[in-house]
Amino acid sequence: MNKQIANSIAEVFNQQLSVDEIEHLLEKPRTLELGDVAFPCFTLAKTWKRSPQSIAADIANQLKSDDIQRVEAVGGYVNIFLNQQQVTQHVLSNILHEKHLYGTNQTAMGRVVLDFSSPNIAKPFSMGHLRSTVIGNALANIATKNGYQAIRINHLGDWGTQFGKLIVAYHYWGDKQAITASPIEELLKIYVKFHEKAEQDPTLNEQARAAFKALEDGDEEALALWQWFRDVSLVEFQTIYQLLGIDFDAFTGEAFYNDKMTAVVTELKDKELLVESDGAYVVELDNMPPCLITKTDGATLYATRDLAAAFYRQQHYQPEKIFYVVGNEQSLHFKQLFQVIDKMGYAWANHLHHVPFGMMLKDGKKMSTRKGKVVLLADVLKEAIATAKHNIEEKNPHLPNKEQVAQQVGVGAVIFNDLKYHRQNDIEFSIEQMMNFEGETGPYVQYTYARLCSILEKVEVPSHDVTLEALGEQAWPIILLLEQFPNVVVTAFEQADPSLIAKFALQLARLLNKYYAQHKILADDAQQTSRIALCYCVAIILKESLTLLGIESPANM
Repeated sequence: MNKQIANSIAEVFNQQLSVDEIEHLLEKPRTLELGDVAFPCFTLAKTWKRSPQSIAADIANQLKSDDIQRVEAVGGYVNIFLNQQQVTQHVLSNILHEKHLYGTNQTAMGRVVLDFSSPNIAKPFSMGHLRSTVIGNALANIATKNGYQAIRINHLGDWGTQFGKLIVAYHYWGDKQAITASPIEELLKIYVKFHEKAEQDPTLNEQARAAFKALEDGDEEALALWQWFRDVSLVEFQTIYQLLGIDFDAFTGEAFYNDKMTAVVTELKDKELLVESDGAYVVELDNMPPCLITKTDGATLYATRDLAAAFYRQQHYQPEKIFYVVGNEQSLHFKQLFQVIDKMGYAWANHLHHVPFGMMLKDGKKMSTRKGKVVLLADVLKEAIATAKHNIEEKNPHLPNKEQVAQQVGVGAVIFNDLKYHRQNDIEFSIEQMMNFEGETGPYVQYTYARLCSILEKVEVPSHDVTLEALGEQAWPIILLLEQFPNVVVTAFEQADPSLIAKFALQLARLLNKYYAQHKILADDAQQTSRIALCYCVAIILKESLTLLGIESPANM
């Protein structure tokens, strides 16, 4: 709707402002009494040397459109009141016709590669990994909705000095039988023990560096241990991903790029970008510390592997964009990485985007695997599902498929609790908050959808050529919100912000429940078909919103 209004205003201006410029200036008034859309004239007043009130009056006198009921000039604002019946007919007809495709960009936009989740091998999948995993998956879904082909890559932490530490720890304290029985738990135990012992005996760190160098050089025993650690970890990770409903196109972790780094280092040398610094090699950068490429012993680093990964992805997938869904603490690393590629002369460096996010905190502090202070995601999901099942047993004991619904609700609660916050915010871990199924939660949205399904199963769903009768003034905010869904989908992708979808779903659920409390949906009167059409459209968009977030929508709860 904003696009049509912007077009109409542009005609009044004789195209002195572009449609995009006008659309960017449009605002949503604080209350519906001030209109449905507002156009502020203060920016124009400075440019055109006229009062904003005068400009607003001119626009108000000339602005006409079939979708506009009336226009008022108030204090430098153009307040626009839409034709409610016409807009309602237009929005609901579109959703009834397009169903879950409403808001989908049908034009192929190319590929988007998303690097997300990326847990470390031989370490448990903790709550600290949840954020990258669910934000990345939601962004992949949103990219697809925007017309892109999303390529999901799990850049496993399956290389680096941590494996030197783990190999040394295994030799000193490892029990093969215990590790076989409970791999991740036992590997974490000896990893934590390594760090405790290394505080008293610094030579352990030297042994770890030597062990990792041996691994890089292809030592058979070291490689066999590494492969074992990797295999048992992936089995556990897949259990988590299956529960979360997340699939990947590739599990190409850091080790995958071992034979691809030499070419990058050689190119850096050939382009005279590699500089020696105290025996190590770095690339000097503008306005930030140099990027370390190889250490004094010749061992490669995180940056070297990420450079190799970026070149491989660009050549292999030829994407329009590459998103790195990695925490805030890695911001400098990605700035360095992107600038190195830019200095190498590759324009596609502009297609690389770091999508940072805040930390999952416990008691105000970052969770640490090294110190053994972790909350396992598997435990949280298990407790969430158990809580959901308990609620079902209390409120709807005869519900079919209780186990399946409990899983959908419990897992949905954990995912939604993360995604409802802007990704840059830190989140304090609270099992009580996740399990609170009232208010701003995933189960609240799921329950609203299930309530709509129970209504709709009792009636015949209208076709897309429904003739709408008056729905009542409480329906108008719902219509305005439904109309905005395609714009929210676009903005969520442009800002890489799934919380916009979560907040939209919460607002839509709240408005529908308010409407439900004030109207008898199934009352046998002239407006019944219109109310059913409204409920059906809201159900479609609630389900689609949850789907974009990676959350299932049970029809019964």
